Amino acid sequence: MTLAEVEATARAAHAGQTDKAGRPYEEHLRAVAEGVRAPGGDAEQIAAAWLHDAVEDDRLSRQWLEEAPLTRRTKDIVLAVTKAPAEPPEAYAARILATPGALLVKEADLAHNADPARLAVLDEATRTRLAEKYARMRTLLGLVSGDEPE
Repeated sequence: MTLAEVEATARAAHAGQTDKAGRPYEEHLRAVAEGVRAPGGDAEQIAAAWLHDAVEDDRLSRQWLEEAPLTRRTKDIVLAVTKAPAEPPEAYAARILATPGALLVKEADLAHNADPARLAVLDEATRTRLAEKYARMRTLLGLVSGDEPE
């Protein structure tokens, strides 16, 4: 699949879905894809960024992913960033770190999820819970620099 086909597939799969703030979900997908492209992510990573939530959100099946005309690396990245229900964060982070190319996709996902402008429209309890969740995952992935709080 070309990147344009992957993007169209992802947009169609998430059609009608909104994020926690009520925004069209495709905005998140676009932001994550751009967050992968901007620092030099390759086409396989950008494709995975477009599809990063499709299996997790039950918008596309694992079977669809396995049969899709995508590279094995793109499929592996999508599967790596697909969190299973009740999966411990440590196991999830370890899988991401063990999958070549997946860390950049997850980093872009976390960056957009933790965007203060996105979080600002949520109620305080949700905002706090999500900020703590994202910060913990950044720590588990080794993405915490010395100048940001853990």
